[in-house]
Amino acid sequence: MRGLPAALPSLPLELTTLYNSLLFTMGASDSAAIKGEAEGIHQGLLRVLEACGACGQDLSTEELWQKVLQEVTAEELQAPLHRLGALQAAWWLADSRLGSAARLFRLLSNAEDLKDRGRAFCSDGENELLCLLKAWRVPTEATSLPLVQSAKDLKEILCTATAFLQGLQELEAGNFPTALSLLREAAGGFCSKRVLAQIYTCLGCCAQRMGKPQTALQHLKRALQVDFQCLPALSHVAAVYHELGETDAELQALALLYEALEKNPPAAASSSPYFLIRTELLVHTPILASLLRHRQPSEVKYLLAQRCLQDGRVADAAEHYLDFLALLQEGLQQQVPLDSGSALPRIPEVFLEAASALEQAGRHQDAITMCEEVISRTTDLIPRMLRLEERLGQPECPSPGAGLAGGLLSQKKESLCCLAWRAAGYLHEGWACAKLGESKEAITQFSRCLGDLLRVQLYGSGVEPAESLLPEVEVLQKIRLLALIGRGAQFLEVGRHKEALLDFQHGLQISPGDPAAASYLVQALWELNRKQEAAARWQTFSQRTPGEDGQQEGQGRPFPLYLVSCLKQATFPHRESLARNVQGYLGTASQDPSS
Repeated sequence: MRGLPAALPSLPLELTTLYNSLLFTMGASDSAAIKGEAEGIHQGLLRVLEACGACGQDLSTEELWQKVLQEVTAEELQAPLHRLGALQAAWWLADSRLGSAARLFRLLSNAEDLKDRGRAFCSDGENELLCLLKAWRVPTEATSLPLVQSAKDLKEILCTATAFLQGLQELEAGNFPTALSLLREAAGGFCSKRVLAQIYTCLGCCAQRMGKPQTALQHLKRALQVDFQCLPALSHVAAVYHELGETDAELQALALLYEALEKNPPAAASSSPYFLIRTELLVHTPILASLLRHRQPSEVKYLLAQRCLQDGRVADAAEHYLDFLALLQEGLQQQVPLDSGSALPRIPEVFLEAASALEQAGRHQDAITMCEEVISRTTDLIPRMLRLEERLGQPECPSPGAGLAGGLLSQKKESLCCLAWRAAGYLHEGWACAKLGESKEAITQFSRCLGDLLRVQLYGSGVEPAESLLPEVEVLQKIRLLALIGRGAQFLEVGRHKEALLDFQHGLQISPGDPAAASYLVQALWELNRKQEAAARWQTFSQRTPGEDGQQEGQGRPFPLYLVSCLKQATFPHRESLARNVQGYLGTASQDPSS
């Protein structure tokens, strides 16, 4: 109709043609493409005002709607305008402009409608837009003007999309009961199976955040029943089982997820072409993208390896880690997700975790090979000397040089990470050699670990509490303690008791009261025939309550997974026999004071 003057008799046909045309435009677009203003609707409203002898060139779309609906009273234009208004609301919902949509439907519903029908459709506290949509009286369709999608169907989709969108908003805001109610409303609405599965997935996530894991599982299983291709639901199922501590069920869910991803990589699922405007075109928010994030096969494989290692299933963990590393070789960019939501740690940590699993599975030579890879890749990334403050000292007020200082601190932290990985590689090699019975080689590797740690020069206000240390510094201190215990234990194996004693003494300086270092120290003193001193140390150590030891495992910040096996190996293995020896000596000494 462009180029022709607007005429009232032809406007119903013109607006219906515009409605159908815009439906095809939106239906052929993706959710990102339909966001923003609908210029066609804007021009159509201007032609309505032109036909009625009014003007609105300088008005925004919202102001234009207000002027048209308040000033245009022709009965034959009401149905076309209402249909166009519903389409405008769809545009605004896709752009998350729920307030604009609510104001539009307040105009589309007259005061009597809101008073009479609003009371019937709105419960106390129900969202205004959803209430207005339910109360909106869909105009009677003219049989002579065919529509590609009726206003009645569009109303149902708008109601579903509104409930879904606002449920997601409440979920993000932490208003979980309200979110649950709105998402349930959306689940009973008008949508495809794909969207229904997504809604049930969001319901499951909401229930999980409310501390209701069993309810969450019910919703997530319902999502999979509706659409088994909704793989994010399976991922959330694994997370709920992890929260419940049901490791077998969690591993089964992860295995199914990995198998599904391998067979059928996630792609954009096709929707039914029956409706041009669909719920999935209108609901596209960051929180939904986060909840429905598809994991990469490599990420799921890593989770399988990590969970097996944490649960002590070391043989399975070793195989999963090797499979994961094989996936990396197939194509790093395609296989490793780089977004912040990824479950993957830094790659050197994965190698060290793999070494830990292989070591615990008795595959010591394979573990050494993994560690050599880490050591060789990090060698050139570590400065000869690294000097930094050991505590979390952050300036209260930003200074002009704060940005530069922050960048320098970040660079130092990265160097600390590389140093920790390299030192941990030597640490694992030392324990692996010890298990192979190669004590001299084990001592060499532990010594290399300790030598690397000498590159760090820490300065601060003396002995700092553990919670105030930089996490990277705390890890380095733990690696040093474990290396000293490991080397000292090997010194004992080869009869170098004085060197062993020195290592255990240094270990207790790093971590006073550490049970492994204290027990090994008593053992070294005993081997040096300093039995009276050994007995005195033993009595002091035995009287210490667990709460006095600030370095007990499980207290403070958790250490990296790749150090857990070293922590286990560093425990003193002869506690009972040493206790019997000491108690026997003390009993003899009490009977013979001259001794």
